[in-house]
Amino acid sequence: MIQKRATAGLGPKGSFQACVALRSDSSRKMARNEEPEMSPELSLVQLIVTKHHRQKRSLIQILQDIQGRCQWISPETLDEVARELDIPPAHVYSVATFYKSFSLSPRGRHICTVCMGTACHVRGGAAVLEHFERTLGIKAGETSPDKEYTLERVNCLGACALAPLAVVDGRYYVQMNEIKANQVLETVKASKKSQQGEP
Repeated sequence: MIQKRATAGLGPKGSFQACVALRSDSSRKMARNEEPEMSPELSLVQLIVTKHHRQKRSLIQILQDIQGRCQWISPETLDEVARELDIPPAHVYSVATFYKSFSLSPRGRHICTVCMGTACHVRGGAAVLEHFERTLGIKAGETSPDKEYTLERVNCLGACALAPLAVVDGRYYVQMNEIKANQVLETVKASKKSQQGEP
C-alpha cells in the first residue's frame, strides 16, 4: 500500500509554501520577458532523485516523495522525473495514473477523506460526507478556491468495524459523525492560526 511520505529535508508545509511562492515569482518573471528560475517542483525533483541515487526502480518512491512535499504532481514534474531517470515519459505517466494515491491536479494544504464503503455507508457515511461538503463549501473531488482544503471520497479505508471513518491530514477518525467532524475541522483551523501566530 502506498502511504509513505518523505520526511527528510524541507517539511511538507514548508515545501508547499515554497512551491506556491516560487511558482508566482517565476510567473512574474515570464510576464516581464525575463528568464524564469527553475521552478520549485523541478528543483525538488533533482533533490529527491539524487536522494534515491537515480535508480529507475525507485520511481514509485520518488513520486511519493514529490507528492508528499507539494501535495500533487504536475505534468512538468512528471516530465522532469522521466528526464532525470532517463526513462520514457509515457512510463512515468502510466505509473502516476495507475495508482489512485497519486494526484495529478492541485490539492489543498489539508486533505479530508471520507470513506463510502458499504459499512461506512450503512452507518452514516453519506451524512458525514454531506456535512464536510456543506462546511467546506466544496463537493467531493474538489479543492477550495484558497487551496486550503481538498475533499475526497474513497471506497474503503480498511477498518470497517470502526465505521464510519474519515481521514484528515493522514489521521484516522473513527465512528465519525457531524459533531466529531466539526471538532476535527476546528482543530485544523486552530492549528493554522497557531502557525500563523494569530491569537
